[in-house]
Amino acid sequence: MGRLRHYVCGSTSHELGAVFRGMAAGRREFPAGVFLYDADDGRRVLFDTGYATAPWHTGWRGRVYRRLLPPNVAAVEDVAARLTADGVDPASVTHVVLSHLHPDHVGGVRRFPEATFVLSEGHERTLRAPRVRTGVLPGLLPEWFARAERVVLHDDAFQSTTVDGVELRAHDLLGDGSYLIVDLPGHADGHVGALVESRVLLAGDAAWGHDLIDASSRMRWLPLAIQHDAGRYMATSTVLTHLAGAGIRVVCSHDPLASTELLG
Repeated sequence: MGRLRHYVCGSTSHELGAVFRGMAAGRREFPAGVFLYDADDGRRVLFDTGYATAPWHTGWRGRVYRRLLPPNVAAVEDVAARLTADGVDPASVTHVVLSHLHPDHVGGVRRFPEATFVLSEGHERTLRAPRVRTGVLPGLLPEWFARAERVVLHDDAFQSTTVDGVELRAHDLLGDGSYLIVDLPGHADGHVGALVESRVLLAGDAAWGHDLIDASSRMRWLPLAIQHDAGRYMATSTVLTHLAGAGIRVVCSHDPLASTELLG
C-alpha cells in the first residue's frame, strides 16, 4: 500500500449564505489542499499545488480575484516549504496532477520544474485562450511551464470503468490501478480528480466540500453561473454522492482535514 498525505497551502474564506440557498449566515474558511501520493515503486504524485506566496504578478485580473476571494498564505504554507518540513524533497516529486487551473491550485507549480505535469485537454484549451470568466491567471505560471514535460489526457484517454457499482471515466496514470485520473466535469473545463487505491477520491473543486455535496442543488444563481458547465457540475455532484454511498472516501480540495495521513 502506498501513502497519501494532505497539506494545507494557504486558505480563503467565503460567506456560505451567499453561495447556497437556505444556508445559515456565517463565513467559512476554505483551506487550499495539496495531496502527495507515494507509490510502492518510488514514484511520487502531487495533486494540485496550492496558493502562491506573495508577490503575485497578475495585473488587474489578479487584483479582482484577490478582492473576491482574498487568499491568506504565509511563507510556511508554500507547497515546497510544506513538503520540506515533512521530510520530502520537492525535487523527488515525479508527477504533478492539476485538477484545474485556478490560482489556489496552480500557485506552487513553479516549485516543480523537473516534474511531469498531467493536464487534461480542457486545461490545454484554457491555456491557449484564458479569459476572465475561466478564473485563470497566467502570470502565476512560470515561464518554463509551456516547455515542461507533460502528459495531456485527451478525451479518448479516459476509459469507462465501474468502481463499487459507480460508472466513471478514468485514466490509469501509473499503469497498476493505484492512481486513476477521473473525469469530474463541470467546475472548470477539463476538471479532473484522482481515485487513489480505490479508497480515496480526491475530488478537487467538484464540490465546495464533502459536507456540501448535497447543497450543490441549492447553489445560488451567481456562483452557479460561473461554473464552466452548470449541468455537468450537478451531474458530477450526483456521482460524488454515489461514490460516498459506496464507501469511497470523497475528499474535496477545500475540506478541513484533521489528519495528514489519508490511507492509514
